[in-house]
Amino acid sequence: MAAIEHVAGHAHDGGMSEAIPATGHTDINRTHWMLRILPARARPYGRLARWDRPIGIWLLLFPCWWSIALCAPLPAPDSPSHVDGPGDWASFAWFMLAFAIGAFAMRGAGCTWNDILDRHIDAHVERTRDRPLPAGEVTVGQALAWLAAQAAVGAAILFSFNLFAIAVGLASLLIVAIYPLMKRITSWPQVVLGFAFNWGALLGWAAVGADRPCLAYAALSLYLAGVAWTLVYDTIYAMQDQRDDAIIGVRSTARRFQAQPQAWLTLFAVLTVIGLALAGWLARIGGVYYVGLAAVAAHLAWQVATVKPRDPADCLHKFRANRWIGWLLLAGILAGRLL
Repeated sequence: MAAIEHVAGHAHDGGMSEAIPATGHTDINRTHWMLRILPARARPYGRLARWDRPIGIWLLLFPCWWSIALCAPLPAPDSPSHVDGPGDWASFAWFMLAFAIGAFAMRGAGCTWNDILDRHIDAHVERTRDRPLPAGEVTVGQALAWLAAQAAVGAAILFSFNLFAIAVGLASLLIVAIYPLMKRITSWPQVVLGFAFNWGALLGWAAVGADRPCLAYAALSLYLAGVAWTLVYDTIYAMQDQRDDAIIGVRSTARRFQAQPQAWLTLFAVLTVIGLALAGWLARIGGVYYVGLAAVAAHLAWQVATVKPRDPADCLHKFRANRWIGWLLLAGILAGRLL
């Protein structure tokens, strides 16, 4: 994940591995405030859930928030958009908060599941060998109990929605369950991650706008745009582990596109912008939305043009910068709806 966070990332093939020096790079942040406030015995569980790296929560949450902002009825009676109708800010705020809690819990559950499945691989990857399971700080049984506790929180949120939204949410579980295995069998695990991580675009519509079938295609376009966005940020994220992945044979789009990374990233960035533009058009959103979309396009262009595929620190910096894309698009959607 990115939000489910990759465990054994990604790399060039074996013939290229010696060209990439070991850097001692790690994305584990033991000093993060979310860990410091925990008792010492609880900190390994916080790291299992990646509380020290909240970017994954944002990347899981933003497609949910985009969909809610696009599809929820808002109290803007003078707007010509057909997505507007009777609505109140209290309901809107509740759904935004509920999805935030759900994203926090389910991202942690997904990371925990990912670490359980990949604990043996993690022990051989420089960036991940200090994670709680390969380091022996927690047992598999303890990790499974922690997974169940986090999933229970997510289930409580999901079951507060309407029946259709519950069914849509449950439909995502299979994708979430199989994602950690994909890096073993395909060079496109980021696509599966995109399907899982952007499911909130569909779930948001199901929760707040299912009575507006005209918005179904807008939500679907938002979802597919999110998948393309995931291929941008998670390919960049995957570049961090190129040396180790080449050695242990883990597959990824970073390895698949090693010869022309910028060209492929450009393609996915363009598809992201096209999908987001189509979602706005299908929802008949106000023109100011496209100002926010232009800012998103500029940010993606900066990422693709300046990323350094063999510099793990730069890749991590670019990956984390994607939270700004989430905020820019959310601002654009709300401005397009209200103005």
